[in-house]
Formats: sequence, structure tokens, C-alpha cells
Amino acid sequence: MIEFTKMQGLGNDYVYIDCYSKKIDLSDISDLAKFMSNRHFGIGSDGIILICRSDIADFKMRMFNFDGSEAEMCGNGIRCVGKFVYDKGLTNKETIKVETLAGIKVLNLNVKNGKVETVRVDMGEPIFSPKEIPVVFEKEPVKDLKIKALDKEFKFTCVSMGNPHAITIVDGTKEFDIEKYGPVLEVDEHFPKRSNIEFIEVLDKNNVKMRVWERGAGETLACGTGACAVAVACNINGLTERKVNIELLGGTLEIEWDEKTNHVFMTGPAVTVFEGKVEF
Repeated sequence: MIEFTKMQGLGNDYVYIDCYSKKIDLSDISDLAKFMSNRHFGIGSDGIILICRSDIADFKMRMFNFDGSEAEMCGNGIRCVGKFVYDKGLTNKETIKVETLAGIKVLNLNVKNGKVETVRVDMGEPIFSPKEIPVVFEKEPVKDLKIKALDKEFKFTCVSMGNPHAITIVDGTKEFDIEKYGPVLEVDEHFPKRSNIEFIEVLDKNNVKMRVWERGAGETLACGTGACAVAVACNINGLTERKVNIELLGGTLEIEWDEKTNHVFMTGPAVTVFEGKVEF
């Protein structure tokens, strides 16, 4: 029997499992992720997130997509990690460090009435090197990558926030057929480790609309690392200021690319949906 907590950040929902204070058998973790994430036969989510002990930070986060693949990071997911560990008494600190496959992230918890409401995450520095993103392209930064998918050509700016993102402008995010183009672009040969694909509409210097096709998960209501990558991509193309609101299907994230530190900061909500136990 495995205890779990269902949480969401702007509708980007995950099943959270406490591996910090409890012993959990992780031998079939990929199958567990597939089972729990299934919206018809399981709990239903974009994936699962394990909260573990760390030798180099306060906590360690491991994230698995609903297809069972392990991912480096999730911006919406890590905000919920901050809420989980504080609300459940695993820490009393309002600033914590979380180890991820994309490095250590610093979280500032906004606590009201003993519960975390929003979290500001230091997402670190954006990565522009094609080899590190990774993307097959000769120049840095990657600003004019042209890819043909089915009957349409897209122009991408690519950025890594610890995981790969490819950002392209479309005429209108609401009408765009993401189910048609998303799965084709995710596995394009230019992306050696596949890529998260962001389709955006720039409203003005401080506001951008975004839909995302996430690697290994399909379209989700929000993507924190994707919102950070979009803010950076828009700025280096002269489309927005360094502080911008990214409007996703699940709500809005405030992103700031700090000029002094070169770090990207993301602020947004974290919500507990329900808790339960499941046999596996």
C-alpha cells in the first residue's frame, strides 16, 4: 500500500510520494508512474514526483512522466514539493534547497496561516549552448532553427532550463492544432533527447500566451520550466522585457530573468488536491 498526495500547480498535476520519511520500494518505479498517472485506471496525473533524502540539499526530487520516463525538472512540480515538505512538517524553513537532475534549486515559500500558498523558485541560469540543450544547430544562441513538420514550417528559439525547450510563435495559441504538430516536433531529429515544444503568442512587452507540448506527457495545462524558457527566448529576440507574465491554460506564472545574477525566477501557486492510498 502506497500513500500519496495529489497536487497541482496551474493544473500541471502530479502524484507525490513521500520517500523521505517512509521506505518505498522503487524497483518498479517506471511501471508505478504509468499506473498512477493513468486517468482511467489509476489516480490520474501528468506523472509522479518522489520526495527523497539528499546528501547535498534539504530534499531531493525525482520526477517521472506518465509514460514512465524520468525527467530532469518540473517548475510547477517543484513548487508543490515546497508546499508538501512544509505543510507536512518535514521542514520548518521557509527557504529550502531541492536537489534535481537539473541541479539544486532554491525555493522561497510564501506561508499564510501555516500553509504554503505560493512559491518563488530560483530556476538557475538559462543554457544557450546547442550541445548542452541539446539541439542540432551550429550557432549560439539557437534563434533561427527552421523545422518542417507535416505541412507547416516553424522557426524555433531553443533554450534549456535543465531540460530542453523549443519555442515558436504561432498566429493564435487558442486555435493552434497542438495535437497535430506537437508529437511530430517533440521527436524531430534536431532534438537528440526529444524536446518540450512551446507555442506562443506575444501580446505585449510584459505578457505572453503559451501552450505546451511536454516531452513524454503531451499537452499539459502548464509547464514551469517552459514558461521560464519562453521568457528568456522572448527577451533575447527583443519581444519582451526581463519580467513577464506567462499565461498558460491553467493560469499565469510571473517570470523574471534577473540581469545581475543571470538567474531566472518563477513565482506561482501550489495546491493540494487530495490524499489517499493505493495498492501496487
